[in-house]
Amino acid sequence: MSEDPVTAQRLRQGLPILVALASFLLVVGVMAALYLGREILVPVTLAILLSFVLVPAVRALRRLRVPRAPAVLLVVVIVFGALFGIGSLIASEASQLAADLPRYTLTMRDKIQALRGATAGAGTLSRVIEMVQDLGAAIQPPAAAELHGQPGSATHPLTVELRPARASVLDTLQTFAGPVLHPLATTGLILIFTVFILLQREDLRNRAIRLAGSGDLRRTTAAIDDAASRLSRFFLAQLALNIAFGLVIGIGLWLIGVPSPTLFGVLAAILRFVPYIGAAISALLPVILAAAVDPGWGMVIATVILFVVVEPICGHVIEPLLYGHSTGLSPIAVILAATIWTFLWGPIGLVLATPLTVCLVVLGRHVERLWYLDVLLGDQPALAPPEIFYQRMLANDPAEAIDQGRQFLKERALVTYYDEVVLAGLLLAQEDLSRGTLDRTRQDAVGGAIRTVVARLGSTPVRRRPRGGKGRSADTETAAALAAVGPDRQVATVVLSKADLAPAWRGATPVLCVSSRGPFDEAATLMLSQILDRHGLAAQTLSMAEIRAGARPDDPGGLALICFSYLEPVSLSLIRFTVRQARAALPGVRILVGFWRERDPATLDRLRRATSADYLVTSLNGALASVLEACREPAAPSGAAAPKALPAPAQPEAA
Repeated sequence: MSEDPVTAQRLRQGLPILVALASFLLVVGVMAALYLGREILVPVTLAILLSFVLVPAVRALRRLRVPRAPAVLLVVVIVFGALFGIGSLIASEASQLAADLPRYTLTMRDKIQALRGATAGAGTLSRVIEMVQDLGAAIQPPAAAELHGQPGSATHPLTVELRPARASVLDTLQTFAGPVLHPLATTGLILIFTVFILLQREDLRNRAIRLAGSGDLRRTTAAIDDAASRLSRFFLAQLALNIAFGLVIGIGLWLIGVPSPTLFGVLAAILRFVPYIGAAISALLPVILAAAVDPGWGMVIATVILFVVVEPICGHVIEPLLYGHSTGLSPIAVILAATIWTFLWGPIGLVLATPLTVCLVVLGRHVERLWYLDVLLGDQPALAPPEIFYQRMLANDPAEAIDQGRQFLKERALVTYYDEVVLAGLLLAQEDLSRGTLDRTRQDAVGGAIRTVVARLGSTPVRRRPRGGKGRSADTETAAALAAVGPDRQVATVVLSKADLAPAWRGATPVLCVSSRGPFDEAATLMLSQILDRHGLAAQTLSMAEIRAGARPDDPGGLALICFSYLEPVSLSLIRFTVRQARAALPGVRILVGFWRERDPATLDRLRRATSADYLVTSLNGALASVLEACREPAAPSGAAAPKALPAPAQPEAA
């Protein structure tokens, strides 16, 4: 039965809406499951993250020939014993601090009165203090006002005593034992899950491989093992750094004289798992307590200085040395993840937000089905360097591309940047042109923007950073581009002088670069001319249209090489015919053909024979290497006839 075309068209039009609706319902369903199942999911998640931290210790015991079960039990008992000890210490310090708080309120009240006296009058702080006191008096109940000596009403209310009914034994147990049993039950679940995850680690890995896809078993196994290893190293390094941060903060607060330094040191270590704002939150309570304890302001200033000095050292010096410059998450992803996980799981979700999101990003980078997680949450650019360059050209924003190019040139050579970023972006523009998606106006705008970038980068001197030297770290996009292109080729650092050139190459402009008829070929030809000029070979540029109009090189007798640049798809017969015309017009001059859209090295020999060119290259690095090799060789014997001007290209011969 044939399908109705109208119905099929409507289905195709409505498919994106159905997909978006299904995705929205899936997200809502997952969030509802996370919220409703938090009593079970939180212990399981904590156990999984804890297992990543404990795996190295279990492996170390296994290398000492300790059986798996005793090794797991020993590590878990030691860790949970330490956690119970830290919890008991926190409870003791917190109770002691709560008992001393009434003493500190007197000092705080005196400071407020002193501030109010110092800012008496129309000061801003005075008005704020008066407003707070007025609001407190307004919301205070009349009975409380009477107790404080403030008449709240003309009549005194009757005193009524309410006595609750006698509670049963079960209600009493639930009231007093509930707050204690719930944390113990959660801790017990975490303990059990951690033990079983460590005991069944390989079996759980195999099941994850099966779920991720067993079509390519080697690749999936390597990806999951690499992800687990990376997460284990990251969590262990982060745990060690945060413990060190808490120790330094605790010792610093003890030296300053802030009460309960152990409590605030532990809280600082825990809250530092929350990026960006964790350290600031951990500093809030010690600063307030220092203001309440010290009649002056010296303790407050010292506490603020302690956090302001220690946190940047940990975040910007030690942290990059341990596990890179970042967690692999974009700042927006970190804030969004902290908000969502706090909404779903409360305060524990705030602490677990970054580790959980890191797990999702690592899975997205290694599991093909979850690639979108890396795009949404990761800090790596979503587009490749050539795509970013081409997008900026489409947006007519050459200034940003020029800034990134200058950052790139501090680490790599200009020919590398042109080859791997600009020329690849030109190929993307040429593909859009071939598909007919670029109109004439957009072609001119993109071509003009690319020529602006090439002209600015080629004429502006850029100081290369010395090898091994340290400088300002590049932005994420530049760092990704540097990692994608790899190191420079050896030929990129060669610069020739006149004495290094063969006699035929010592003219004023020994190289002529000819661009094809495409709208983007001029930029490719300009890049080739700049590269040759930077390496000691002056080059002149002409277009096919200019040659057709009668233009000729400045010094035809000094030419040693003609470079034809082709970016758009052109028939081989046309290239062969153009090469033959050049040889007839300028006997003895070598011919180089840049066929930039062809990136398969296996086809180079076939293309070279088909075009009858001396050199056929597919990259600017290849063109530079060929020219540097040719200019050092003895000049080819020149013909008897004098050089002629390049004739206008005729129609190609039949293939």
